[in-house]
Amino acid sequence: MITVKNTIDAPISKVWEFWTLPEHITKWNTPSPDWHTPYAENDVKEGGKFKSTMAAKDGSMSFDFEGEYTLVKQNEAINYVIADGRKVEISFKQTPNGVEVVESFDPETENSEEMQRGGWQAIMDSFKSYVESAT
Repeated sequence: MITVKNTIDAPISKVWEFWTLPEHITKWNTPSPDWHTPYAENDVKEGGKFKSTMAAKDGSMSFDFEGEYTLVKQNEAINYVIADGRKVEISFKQTPNGVEVVESFDPETENSEEMQRGGWQAIMDSFKSYVESAT
């Protein structure tokens, strides 16, 4: 698995809310300013499904990211299986410096692991910036 992580300077309840609610997902789920997430739906429970659309702002490309939750422990952990069968595990842990979010995922085979790590880390960094800048 590939792992990315970040420590968010915010209460764990806010980190959880911003990670899981569609109205927040559409604000932070982007690896760079030229991409965005115009659509997100999320049923955060074991057996619940999620779907978001990530798109280039210039309209040149878009794709759906979807799957099903296999584990949900509020403010602690989320595991899911992406539609292509890859597994993702996310943990949320309160530390003295904030909430540590650790996300591990099975790599796909089209892009290098380095490229995948960079993309997922960029999205994690976008999440950190969004949460910490929200009032």
